[in-house]
Amino acid sequence: MNMETKLTLRLNDKVIERAKNYARSNKISLSKMVESYLDSITKQEEGEKKISITPLVESLSGVIDLPVDFDYKKEYRDYLDEKYK
Repeated sequence: MNMETKLTLRLNDKVIERAKNYARSNKISLSKMVESYLDSITKQEEGEKKISITPLVESLSGVIDLPVDFDYKKEYRDYLDEKYK
């Protein structure tokens, strides 16, 4: 059972405003954003080998469909060959 507890923080006004704008633009509550951040940094300290995915990266997930056999190293090599001809 997960309990929720109220927490009061004192932060710089400008930081709060930027955080509110960020939360609004990413359609997440400020409380959830702070909770996710605290959860991720405390898990890292516990030695959990979890890669944190930022909201921006998460929002880009699934934007492009690539073939299963797509060789990104070959594509990048071809790009560099063409660029430096």
